[in-house]
Amino acid sequence: MSRPVDAVIEFLQSEQAHGKSHVFLDDEARDGLRELFIRARKPVDVQPITDTEISAPRPIPQVSLVFEGADKPAKLASIKRQAANWMPARALDSLRETMVFAVGNPDAQIMFIGEAPGYHEEKEDQPFVGPAGQKLNDILKAMGLSREEIYLSNLVKFRPSIPKQTTNNRKPSPEEIAACLPLMMAEIDIVKPAIIIALGGNAAEGLLNLQGTMENMRGNWHHISGIPTIVTYHPSYLLQSGSNDVKRALWEDMLSVMEKLGLPISEKQRGFFLPKA
Repeated sequence: MSRPVDAVIEFLQSEQAHGKSHVFLDDEARDGLRELFIRARKPVDVQPITDTEISAPRPIPQVSLVFEGADKPAKLASIKRQAANWMPARALDSLRETMVFAVGNPDAQIMFIGEAPGYHEEKEDQPFVGPAGQKLNDILKAMGLSREEIYLSNLVKFRPSIPKQTTNNRKPSPEEIAACLPLMMAEIDIVKPAIIIALGGNAAEGLLNLQGTMENMRGNWHHISGIPTIVTYHPSYLLQSGSNDVKRALWEDMLSVMEKLGLPISEKQRGFFLPKA
């Protein structure tokens, strides 16, 4: 099993390979590195692990992102390079190795944000593929849009790990979301979409600090960095529930997005998932 310090070394080597000679750290990051140095010099003292120690959150090293490049694609590419060895995420030792970054149009009007990649996303190295991705494609088609017109990303850039993991997935923890949140905020700052759509409760909690049920979260406009943001069901939940009520609720959220952007809406589109007369 890799140590947190190994992630630090890997990150610094990656930065050096890209021609950087300096990495800017804030006081909290320096304190974290100093603590690792002190621990390394102390003899190991094995103590019983208590429940409190297991549940206590680990301090997250803070690392400054560098926006490199003259245009949006170049800047996003620089964020992707830094994400691959993102020390705050690597130091948690609870995420898998493969980094799954965003895809889509850097000039997109709509940005969809989910929680974390799963088995299919990790395998294809792309967010929103597999059954949930196909469901999202169907939603976009119903809106008159394609994947090439939008921007797709996840709060957490690595698949959350579990023992003996195969195709099974788990939701990211608040600690994992907090570690990767600077990457997501950098993407938002670069793309500057007209609208953000948070898919699922975890994404809503991580992005907007909302609490409660999806029924309470959706139906209102929020803002992230001044950008109108709406919360709706994750496509995977539609697959699990199969409920027409859930499908209609999500579709009403998409109609709100289309109205806000001034996209054309037909009577057929307005009538999707309504009870037959």
